[in-house]
Amino acid sequence: MSENTVHQKFFHILLAIATVALGWILLPFFGAVFWGTILAILFQPMQRYLSAKFGRRRNLAALTTLSGTVVIVILPLAFVAATLVQEIGLAYAQIKSGQPNLTTYFQQIVHALPTSVQTLLERFGLTDIAGIQRRLTDGAAAISQFAATKALSIGQNTFDFVISFGVMLYLVFFLLRDGKEIGGRIRRALPLDPRHKQHLIAKFTTVVRATVKGNIAVAAAQGFLGGMIFMILGIQGALLWGVLMAFLSLLPAIGAALVWAPAAAYFLLTGDIWRGVILVVFCVVVIGLVDNILRPILVGKDVKMPDWCVLISTLGGMAIFGINGFVIGPLIAALFMAAWDLYAQDEETAGEDHGPIVTKTELPDSEV
Repeated sequence: MSENTVHQKFFHILLAIATVALGWILLPFFGAVFWGTILAILFQPMQRYLSAKFGRRRNLAALTTLSGTVVIVILPLAFVAATLVQEIGLAYAQIKSGQPNLTTYFQQIVHALPTSVQTLLERFGLTDIAGIQRRLTDGAAAISQFAATKALSIGQNTFDFVISFGVMLYLVFFLLRDGKEIGGRIRRALPLDPRHKQHLIAKFTTVVRATVKGNIAVAAAQGFLGGMIFMILGIQGALLWGVLMAFLSLLPAIGAALVWAPAAAYFLLTGDIWRGVILVVFCVVVIGLVDNILRPILVGKDVKMPDWCVLISTLGGMAIFGINGFVIGPLIAALFMAAWDLYAQDEETAGEDHGPIVTKTELPDSEV
């Protein structure tokens, strides 16, 4: 083994150790670094536009873009989060005091069902309204208590939250200002074929923008519309249900129907036909069309993964990475598909370079 080879291997080991060490150091601020990078990618077009308008004064352009980020994204999220914490606290207090009276609701639903269905429910022991009510109340109380505990934990860890928030804003500023240079360094450092680099980096940027810009915008629109119709129909906790619908809208094929469908079924079964029909028609027509109208406009056709792939990768990502997973999951799935597409293209190109592959049965008798 030559001395040059030894030096090269040692350098690669040193490079790996330094990379892992830096990741370990940044791990406590993973969320801040992750969302700082996401926001910088999303608002990079605005940074380039302002930089050209301000005569290439990148500091001023980055500061203005950062201010726009705070106004457009962070302040609305902070307002919704604060209001949501109050709603959760109120819901927990009501459940703890025995309100709402779920027994009455269940009795109304069961009595509204056909006799054959009631008989079937009795066979499976599902007409024990008091027992079901007790289990559901305990479950709802546990969920509300968990949410309230998490909200209290965030309040108690205010210092850590402020530090992470400051790190995120600090990182966004420099990524906006120096994003072009940083991107160029990353491209030069990647040990890949230039065509592969360009394809994968383009896929990464496109998927991030599509996932965050498209999915969050669609989810926010569906959550807003769902909360609005709940408020109009007089359903308590409209904001809480709207936020839940927005969250579930991140999941294709399932979506907000997990919230509004049970509410509509309750109205229809208890004889409140008009409210049930209005809720179904509004949610199917208006909320259902939001995805079909907004997503092509915001996302386009650059990133098109099957719904089942988006659903599984989103659920898996959130199971592993928490709320960050709704971006990380589809991103990993898209990069996986892009990498295998490149591999398949390379294999096809290699096959064409070597001429057609002839199997044994296709060879003449003299060559077999």
